[in-house]
Amino acid sequence: MDLILWRHAEAEESDGTLSDDKRRLTPRGEKQAKQVARWLHQHLPRKRKILVSPAERTQQTAYALELSHEIEPRLGIGASAKDVLSVAGWPARNGAVLVIGHQPTLGRVAALLLGGAEADWSVKKGGVWWFSSRVRNGETQAVLRAVLNPDLLSE
Repeated sequence: MDLILWRHAEAEESDGTLSDDKRRLTPRGEKQAKQVARWLHQHLPRKRKILVSPAERTQQTAYALELSHEIEPRLGIGASAKDVLSVAGWPARNGAVLVIGHQPTLGRVAALLLGGAEADWSVKKGGVWWFSSRVRNGETQAVLRAVLNPDLLSE
């Protein structure tokens, strides 16, 4: 299984009048989402499922990909790392699952997969962390295949 974590791109700061789930991407965030979406289009497996938090900024990030996706309430703001892994079906699902979500949740998923315990690891805005599962000596392991940030991609 491949599990691809994509943090939403840069979003508006909260001014106190807008609920957190209604914050939208900034123009820079829209650019970031398009840059990463181009890269993902070239690399995503054909057998994939795309799951998106219901927050406005994650949906906008998903729209940049121009692929069919599902809004998954359990991936919303405040989701736990275990929620993400459960919704994604890690590590048993066949194919790939792309999760478009939030910090600190995605960083905690990365820490849990690589370090065995949740920790507040940073995933940059618009960043992608790509994991694969494998079995070695009867034990399921997570392998980090790629980490990508929008600032590494050309326009």
